[in-house]
Amino acid sequence: MIWAGLAFGLGVLIALPWLREAMKPVMDEAARRDAPGTFATLSRGVTHYRWLGAARGPVAVCVHGLTTPCFVWLGIAAGLGAMGFRVLIYDLYGRGYSDRPDCPQDSAFFVTQLEELLEDQGIDGDITLMGYSMGGAIATAFGALYPERLRQLVLIAPAGLGHDLGTLARLVVWGGLLGNWLMLALFPRSFRRGCEGERHLPGSVEGIVDLQQAELRWHGYVPAVRRSILGMVSEDMTGAHADIAEAGLPVLAIWGRDDSVIPIRSMARLSEINRNARQEVIEGAGHGLTYTHTDQVLHAMRDLMRD
Repeated sequence: MIWAGLAFGLGVLIALPWLREAMKPVMDEAARRDAPGTFATLSRGVTHYRWLGAARGPVAVCVHGLTTPCFVWLGIAAGLGAMGFRVLIYDLYGRGYSDRPDCPQDSAFFVTQLEELLEDQGIDGDITLMGYSMGGAIATAFGALYPERLRQLVLIAPAGLGHDLGTLARLVVWGGLLGNWLMLALFPRSFRRGCEGERHLPGSVEGIVDLQQAELRWHGYVPAVRRSILGMVSEDMTGAHADIAEAGLPVLAIWGRDDSVIPIRSMARLSEINRNARQEVIEGAGHGLTYTHTDQVLHAMRDLMRD
């Protein structure tokens, strides 16, 4: 009897992360009722997007990172709007108000989403493409494929040249059921703790810590983060950066001096691959520099944008 009880308890413990995920609300039409933007139906599902900034002017398209949806760009978008840019921000699949398709999340997956959104919005070329963290890797992959469509590429703490997402991420890449269980069981607490560590920091996005943590309540968010860790985040962008250098596409890379997720040593790797890339370092900035050091990031971009 004791052994049966222990076996039952162990079974419940093992199943609990999957049960908890299955009980979360689904991102559907009702959940999107109060969304601040608009929606496009693409080949993999619904994508949430917003146009911000100037009513007319050159177009800047912003791609967010692994865990934080497009609201991470709100402070930057306001600054770009003041420079005269029309700014398109959108939620990657699995995040924010976008759908959660059940498929691998590699560079082809995310580049296709961006291609289709640009087509849906009638945007063909002369784009300033900006990517933050994992979004930097997505923007790099897009730029390598379509340099002729871009005016310039701005990469903020870009993934693809080395990263450290922590012990949990290293365990998750084992894959399989164990990796899935570890992600569902341990990621929410780890993510909350990481967000809370930034609550005391000044920021350009009001309530960003609470907004980030609210993502955890939606079905499909944690699995999407895991799929991206296994896919997009794990891809080496060295070849893509080399193609961009050969094409002569103007590149600006901005790094946080104290970034522990995308370490500053990635800056040296980019210099080796693309000697023409302009690079700036924001002193005192960690990985959240888009919203913790918004003014400094905008200042670093001004010369390139003016050109």
